[in-house]
Amino acid sequence: MDWCDLKCHLLEAGTIRVADGDMIPSEQSTAGPGTGKGSLFFSDGTHRVRLGIDPEGAITYEHLPDGKGVRLFVDGITIDGFFEQVGAHCPRQAYITVSEGCIFDCKYCGVPLQKKHIKSTEEILSLIQGVYGSIDAISITSGVIGSIKEEEDRICALIPHLTPFHLPIGISIYPTADTTERLFALGVDEVKFNLETATVSFFSTMCPGFDRSDVWQALEDSVPLFGKGHVFANLIFGLGETDDELFACMQRLTNRGVIPVMRPLSPTPRLPGLKRPDAARIRRIAKQHAALLEDAGLDTRLAQTMCIACTGCDIVPGRDT
Repeated sequence: MDWCDLKCHLLEAGTIRVADGDMIPSEQSTAGPGTGKGSLFFSDGTHRVRLGIDPEGAITYEHLPDGKGVRLFVDGITIDGFFEQVGAHCPRQAYITVSEGCIFDCKYCGVPLQKKHIKSTEEILSLIQGVYGSIDAISITSGVIGSIKEEEDRICALIPHLTPFHLPIGISIYPTADTTERLFALGVDEVKFNLETATVSFFSTMCPGFDRSDVWQALEDSVPLFGKGHVFANLIFGLGETDDELFACMQRLTNRGVIPVMRPLSPTPRLPGLKRPDAARIRRIAKQHAALLEDAGLDTRLAQTMCIACTGCDIVPGRDT
């Protein structure tokens, strides 16, 4: 079984049971899958996967005799590797959430449930300085506290403080009409604006009060500025959409030079009855994803920041396959 098939099984399971008292390099997420919960990154030496920490987790492990590696056990499959050190949120990056909390109430997301906190510039710079030398990029994301425009202004004011680190910068925020031009003028290298769902109807159900037409416009405006393959958009699958609906949205993105980030659903209590996509569907979507990227001439290996560069939460064709 190749790495991609193994990772599909690991993503289906999603969580790992950590032994009491075991000291492992975990992190507490303030954005993305598992917001508010601990997680860790497992690597086979070439690839990685992010696993949430859960006392009832489906994946178990044992330490190898060398004292450094671990062996994972899931669905009768074993795989040897090690737990990676985390920079900030993920390995090899300072991936920082500026505003913890959000005025929107997207049902698949834990960020609105967090206690609201806006990191100061000094706090953010301290986080980066603490991992500088072990990271390859700076990635910034944020909830929305106040308004979308206030959040954008907050991020734009931060960016000049990041450029002296001389590392690629990726930004993922909710866009307004002039977001792409502002970020490009400030020297940002890559952007990610999230569509989240395969269809408008699912979006209106999952994210009431939020209009994603601005997201589509920002994505289309971004490709001429940042270049094909340096613009990304999260698509969550497992919300009830069909494969055909998902593939149509993926193709619309790739045809415009945007790389979809195909994110398996991490269920929350606010989505009763939904569960993580199974390994077979994750693999099926990964194959279609790879074909669409190839047809559009998009190469994920050129990405420098954010989720495509990390690969922890998703199957990334070209990096995992």
